[in-house]
Amino acid sequence: MSVPSAAADGMPPADPPSGRPLAQVCHSLVRRLPTGTGAASVRAALDALMERHPGFRGVRLFDERLGVGAGDPVARIRRDREAGRTVDGDPVVARAVVLGYADGEADLVLVAHRRVAADRRALGRLASALSEPGSPLTPPEAAAPGPEPAPASTPARGDASRTPARTTGGAPPLPWGLGDPDRAGRIRTVELAAAKVAADTAPALLVAATALVLARYGASEQAVFGLLAEGPGGGETESLVILPVRDGAGVTELLEAAAERTAPGGERPPEAPAVRVLLTEERPGESYRPAVAPAFPATLDWRYDPDGTVSGVLHHDEGAVAPAVARQFAGHLDRAVRELADAPATAALGDIALVTADEAAAVRAAGRTPARDGTAPVPLHETFRAVAAAQPDAPALSGPGGTLDYAELDARSDTAARVLRSRGVLAGDRVGVCLDRDTDLVVTLLGILKSGAAYVPMDGAYPADRLVHTVTDAGLRLVVSSAPDFPAVAGVTVLSPAELSHADDGPDPARTDTGTDADAIAYVIYTSGSTGRPKGVAVPHRNVHALLSATADDFGFTPADTWTLFHSSAFDFSVWEIWGALLTGGHLVVVPYYVSRSPEDFHGLLVRYRVTVLSQTPSAFAALNEADRHSPAALSVRLVVFGGEPLDVRILRDWFRGHPHTRCRVVNMYGITETTVHVTAHTVTPPDLATGSRTVGRALPGWSVSVRDPAGRVQPFGAPGEIWVGGAGVADRYLGRDELTAARFVTDPATGERVYRSGDLGRLRPDGRLDHLGRIDDQVKVRGFRIELGEIRSVLLEDDGVTAAAVVLGGDPDDPAGVRLDAYVVPRDAGVSMADVRRRAARRLPEYMVPATLTPLSELPLTVNGKFDVDGLAPEAVPDPGPTPATGSGEPADDPVLRVWREILGDHIGPHDDFFTTGGNSLLAVRLSGALRRAGLPPVSLRELHIHPTPAEVSALIAGRDPAGELPGPASA
Repeated sequence: MSVPSAAADGMPPADPPSGRPLAQVCHSLVRRLPTGTGAASVRAALDALMERHPGFRGVRLFDERLGVGAGDPVARIRRDREAGRTVDGDPVVARAVVLGYADGEADLVLVAHRRVAADRRALGRLASALSEPGSPLTPPEAAAPGPEPAPASTPARGDASRTPARTTGGAPPLPWGLGDPDRAGRIRTVELAAAKVAADTAPALLVAATALVLARYGASEQAVFGLLAEGPGGGETESLVILPVRDGAGVTELLEAAAERTAPGGERPPEAPAVRVLLTEERPGESYRPAVAPAFPATLDWRYDPDGTVSGVLHHDEGAVAPAVARQFAGHLDRAVRELADAPATAALGDIALVTADEAAAVRAAGRTPARDGTAPVPLHETFRAVAAAQPDAPALSGPGGTLDYAELDARSDTAARVLRSRGVLAGDRVGVCLDRDTDLVVTLLGILKSGAAYVPMDGAYPADRLVHTVTDAGLRLVVSSAPDFPAVAGVTVLSPAELSHADDGPDPARTDTGTDADAIAYVIYTSGSTGRPKGVAVPHRNVHALLSATADDFGFTPADTWTLFHSSAFDFSVWEIWGALLTGGHLVVVPYYVSRSPEDFHGLLVRYRVTVLSQTPSAFAALNEADRHSPAALSVRLVVFGGEPLDVRILRDWFRGHPHTRCRVVNMYGITETTVHVTAHTVTPPDLATGSRTVGRALPGWSVSVRDPAGRVQPFGAPGEIWVGGAGVADRYLGRDELTAARFVTDPATGERVYRSGDLGRLRPDGRLDHLGRIDDQVKVRGFRIELGEIRSVLLEDDGVTAAAVVLGGDPDDPAGVRLDAYVVPRDAGVSMADVRRRAARRLPEYMVPATLTPLSELPLTVNGKFDVDGLAPEAVPDPGPTPATGSGEPADDPVLRVWREILGDHIGPHDDFFTTGGNSLLAVRLSGALRRAGLPPVSLRELHIHPTPAEVSALIAGRDPAGELPGPASA
């Protein structure tokens, strides 16, 4: 009889009620029938079988006639399709299809639930009973149990009838697959090339090749996958394979380790791995599938026969692995098999290159964007002069003190330059700047550049020790600061901005040739360093020129734009804000520190000045977005640029509702201080929100990005590795750190290009877009600041009361305000005060690097690998060292302010706990203010919170407000 096939598209039916994935509990066998055996004889054998064993009444038989020979590709496709269908096990326990061909040959395709045939041996006996009358057969109720598959999981996307979508949902995600969630459940296959290898090593060779490719794709020294292999007598073993794959190890070492893992036995995987390998021996006249369809994101069906011929098929779910990546992966598997088979016994794994030279060149080309602007770079101050001459009356700079037009800013910075030159500043010198964000800051920076020197910005909030280190490390002889307590350093002159505003009469040295060219250093910005001291990054003028040339046309910068200077001059985002505005003729509005920390006030400033170009870290933007939702005033912003830290695009849902992407462009940019602020750009649109895209886009014109493994080899598309950045933005050096410069600023051996090893983890897509995946090393980002955890640890270890220390990133990684630094220390004795340790650390570290929690331990717990083991540890807030005053009448919880405080920081907070020493930060301060408002209480500004940092003080502050809302005492300052 002839019955239509079950599913035209090859998709298996829905899972059984138990939720077990049918793709895992069904296996199949294709056997060439003896000459003269056809559907009628198979039917007779089946009828007899059901008479003897009623449990086999669930076997269904179909007869299909094909008009092609058995060797025709159409016949092979039909055999594979029939062998890939599932049966539900109740009531259908097996399906037998007799495929008859035009040349007289016939195949029996048998698919069975493991309830009726537990393993290959049992399935073979069933096939023999149907094709060879009289063959013995064990009834299904007496069948030995086979390997139990992992339970199915719920689908992430797609139709419930798509078994693969259900089964891949519980497996770990593939970091290299670049799958499309909208295509989850669509199974595709890629044929692997057949090869001839030594017959006795075939199983180990296939497992070793799989391990080598997976390790390279994971930029790791080990490979992890599930293995279902045939054991003695046709039985099967399922195990979790973890193989070390080190470049320095020999090929023989890997093959021997793989041989051990393909031996019978093994440990069943505790959970579904992302990749599963099916390893089966091909026998004459039959072909076996341990699983009829892939039940993992990627399933490798490796086959080998007694003469050493190996072949295979890669099954992949498009929701996990993109077709282009699957083809690339399959090609590298083919190459790995050939290379391992041909490698001499003394060869090392590092000698095997999976990515060919042509492939590597294609990957590098995808990550490179040619420069657009062919004009020769000029120093920043010379570009500014040209802009000022073209529009002298246009507004250039606004701040608390008023507005300067371009002519006034040009003249005031000329005067500053004359004073600096009169004080002995020469071309190539470095001048320190420690000023609040105001108009004096911008005048000073421009004046320093006009004098021929480079500026070295410092934040006035930094502790004295850090300021002294910067001054001495940069070799400064002159610092411009308005801070009355700027630390004194021998041989260093400190000038105030007022002293730069009056120059002696005489020739104007700022209008003479300073000897500055585009290769000269424009600024040195200090970033965190793992040795306990920050390091200075020296950036030339030409780099900033290249940055603006790469972005000005695309972003449409014009003199009609108004920008904000929102960030500290010691943070490289300020380079983009200051020079992006002034070198394109825009209007730069300085945002005072406390305004930048009040979303409502900052929103008001944006409205008042009709700001069009806004640069933000995602952390700061989240609070501004909330303020915008509650404000009736409309913004004029046409461009939002994100940088400084990873962007979770989901925070833009509300923003796009009020500011459609067709009217306000949102650009996510990835960058590093060492590569001049920005490297890539990606315009975010609503579809990105639906997919949770992590892409940071293509390299800017004149920049290049590639992704490398630990040995510096180019990673294929999709495979994670370290981001290497080349092109116009690569900085000159680390100041005075020759060894570190040589280690991080390297020459690409393939191209001769100077590149920067970022330490960031990423993956490159075939279209050249880069996905940023976090950090590789001990570096983290907290509210936009780049921090080396090793620097904090070094500072803690310098404390006499501490014998060991570890610092980790804690809190909620999905909540920028909730991210915090947790420190664990081993005190020298029981009398060491954690509050004192924290206080001493705060003298060396800026506020954003001081740990929010400090937990004493008797010893640092370590993993088996000797690394700090944070699992199970509970971080503790630093206790207030002072006595707790009496609370007065009523329980502390009766205080509505305290209730709000505990909502933000936790139930452990008392009425006299300092906000900033118990886990609070500037972003949580914004959240605290909003929570007070929702509780019907007046909000508290960041300035007020610094002055009144405890719940009791804020309660008193609120109680002391007069009817007009004015604050008494110093809070109104």
